[in-house]
Amino acid sequence: MSPRTATRRLQALAAAALTVAALVAVAPDAEAARPTAGCTAVQVGPGWYRSNRARLQELVDRHGRCDPHRPGRARPVAVFDWDNTVVKNDVGDATMFWLLRNSRIRQPAHGDWSTTSRFLTPEAARALADACGALARPGTPLPTGTPAGAGCADEVNAVYGTASTRTGAAAFAGWDRRTMEPAYAWLPQLMQGWTAREIRGFAAAARAENLAAPVGATQQVGTGRATGWVRYYDQQKDLVKSLRKAGFDVWISSASPQPVVEVWAEGVGIGADRVIGIRNTTTRGGAYTTRLQGCGSVRDGADTMITYIDGKRCWINQEVYGVRGAAAERVQPASRRPVFAAGDSDTDISFLRDATALRLVVNRNKNELMCRAYDNSDGKWIVNPMFIEPKQQRTSPYPCSTTGYVDRDGTPGPVRRADTSVVPDQADTVF
Repeated sequence: MSPRTATRRLQALAAAALTVAALVAVAPDAEAARPTAGCTAVQVGPGWYRSNRARLQELVDRHGRCDPHRPGRARPVAVFDWDNTVVKNDVGDATMFWLLRNSRIRQPAHGDWSTTSRFLTPEAARALADACGALARPGTPLPTGTPAGAGCADEVNAVYGTASTRTGAAAFAGWDRRTMEPAYAWLPQLMQGWTAREIRGFAAAARAENLAAPVGATQQVGTGRATGWVRYYDQQKDLVKSLRKAGFDVWISSASPQPVVEVWAEGVGIGADRVIGIRNTTTRGGAYTTRLQGCGSVRDGADTMITYIDGKRCWINQEVYGVRGAAAERVQPASRRPVFAAGDSDTDISFLRDATALRLVVNRNKNELMCRAYDNSDGKWIVNPMFIEPKQQRTSPYPCSTTGYVDRDGTPGPVRRADTSVVPDQADTVF
């Protein structure tokens, strides 16, 4: 072997050794980064308004596994509202109608309807007692699915759906408009006496019926007709799937009851451990009580904070990021906030504003939400029409500068930016 040949062989062996050593040294990182090689395949599907798909794709590319800074970093969080954001129509409504049609709401303790909600007015309690009091013993189901119980079903449905009695009296009073909606909370409170497992069974039955019914179907509830169908938005199902595939930690935050949303969320691949709905307190045996779990500085049973506006912020901070006590009610540092949020209503304002990268609004003509989305003061808002039966264009501007915001006591006022400047009235341009 010539000296030159020997030298080349030694150089080749040395290079091979260095390559093996390098591979061994980076093996853990290479293994962690292996999904990154295929991250470009994570594509947001079609069906979005104008440039919205491109903005969503940019979110996936920037914050998903394609991000070169991904290794060692916490998973980016995405939070979706549920009703009319991921699905068309309201799964809480669908469950309430099923409960009434199938006689699953129990007569309250002592026949006293004021025990079901601390915000129920005396007028509403009397109207409910008059309509339902003679139909069942306390603690037993009311026959709301029968002709004899139709009047009771009508009164319950009026209080739930319109926040007033059948005669027009206010059904609720005295609540904080930024942390509570007593009509929403009343549904899980009326589930008293049932366990979470039983309620999931009720929700599953309602889900099957509403998905099987044709679009536009109605159903008989009491003596009236009510919406009888629900559909998943294909575009949102695809987006959830894409985000999860790209490494996002995807959560649902809803003002429908916890076990109900758990059942529906399975349809988009979200487990119960990533669902935040209204949560009841329970007896030792696991039966629901009429009292609700609290968040932040609100204790269990106080019933003053649910997953509603500022309450959604609190519950996300508490459940997603582990923030406890009063601190959960405050805006957190950027590193402890979702990068993406999606909603359709004023009930979603606070957690949408907390999102650091992109905020998707499904346009249902809600004043404060559309004022902030169209104002788009930081360039992070995108608006999309409803994917099924979209709303027509609003003919008058949103009253952002005067009454677009509702304060804690119900007083209307102007919508203000973070710097306190007033948002001017906004035209509806995405429909």
